[in-house]
Amino acid sequence: MEIGTPLLGDAKKILLLGSGELGKEMAIEAQRMGLEVIAVDRYDMAPAMHVASRKYVVDMMDGPAISSIIKRENPDAVIAEIEAINTDALVDLEDSGYRIIPNANAVKTCMNRIELRRLAAEKVKVPTSNYAFAESAEEVKEACKDIGYPCLIKPEMSSSGHGHVLINNENEVENAYKESISHARGKGKRVIVEEYLKIDTELTILTYRYSTGNGITTSTFQPVEHQRPSYYYVESWQPSSLPDDVISKAKEYAIRVVEELGGLGIFGVEIIKSGNRILFSEVSPRPHDTGMVTMASQDISEFQVHIRSAIGLPTPEVKLVSPAASHVILAEREMWNPKYINIDKALQIPGVQIRLFGKPYAYEKRRMGVVLATGNTIEEAKEKVRKASSLILISQ
Repeated sequence: MEIGTPLLGDAKKILLLGSGELGKEMAIEAQRMGLEVIAVDRYDMAPAMHVASRKYVVDMMDGPAISSIIKRENPDAVIAEIEAINTDALVDLEDSGYRIIPNANAVKTCMNRIELRRLAAEKVKVPTSNYAFAESAEEVKEACKDIGYPCLIKPEMSSSGHGHVLINNENEVENAYKESISHARGKGKRVIVEEYLKIDTELTILTYRYSTGNGITTSTFQPVEHQRPSYYYVESWQPSSLPDDVISKAKEYAIRVVEELGGLGIFGVEIIKSGNRILFSEVSPRPHDTGMVTMASQDISEFQVHIRSAIGLPTPEVKLVSPAASHVILAEREMWNPKYINIDKALQIPGVQIRLFGKPYAYEKRRMGVVLATGNTIEEAKEKVRKASSLILISQ
């Protein structure tokens, strides 16, 4: 493969659809490899725009707008970084010869909970929680009777836990359904109703596909373990402390789902451990937020692997170099132009690194940065990130 010089005629280009913190790390890795980077998002000054060669601000659901930008830039790879994208436009672009990462149908399927559950549970036949689909409050009631209370409903299409509502009894169904679909992308009325599980812990199996020149190989990293206080990522660590048989099952399920989805690059496959049950939950068709720990734990991060795969380069081996943990830096309130206090104090802790995302606007529970730390053990690394993140304050 030949790689030209950025901003000149023979440069290789990647275009990011979504320019958040995951896109920023992808952009940095792409720049290190001499690629030209175009960052696209719905708002200006998004994190990846800070390190991109060019940027565009556009409604990400506007298919003609997305298509016109991609046709103008003619990138070597188009990487979907967020859920809220016009996926029909991606399918049309792929049919026209553009390389969509991982592929257009994988992006479309992963961003639709109902289609993804059908693929995983009914086509690939990996274990999942008990579930049903519904598109009215009455149908939710019937589903809850079969599944049992409490149960959980989620919109067909949403992101970051928006619209996840717990239902404890029949009297709560009507309001819960309205609340759930109010967070749906577009005007969707369909929801997935799931049994409510006691989750012991969760794994992200970062599964990646790359070209060998003679076909495509699927592989995995060591699992990233995490626990969520709600529906969003706060802390993760690698390697997992779970038994080998659990890890083996989780990897098997992840590979089966990802090989069915196809394409190239990283998939963040979420696996739940609930008692003796190991269950597939969801998958993201891109690097995963819990996988930011790989910037400290591995010799090659999830972001570099994704960029390599996107442009056709291999990653035959990834090594775990140290136990490590990550912990997010969350905003507590709305503000423009946030400032970060006590960074110096946090960095006095040996083995700690900090990534500030550079988001121009904060709101409650928004991820504004991440603390990474290595340690001799996972517990030591977790203790470091918890202490460091507690020191960092966000103010105006």
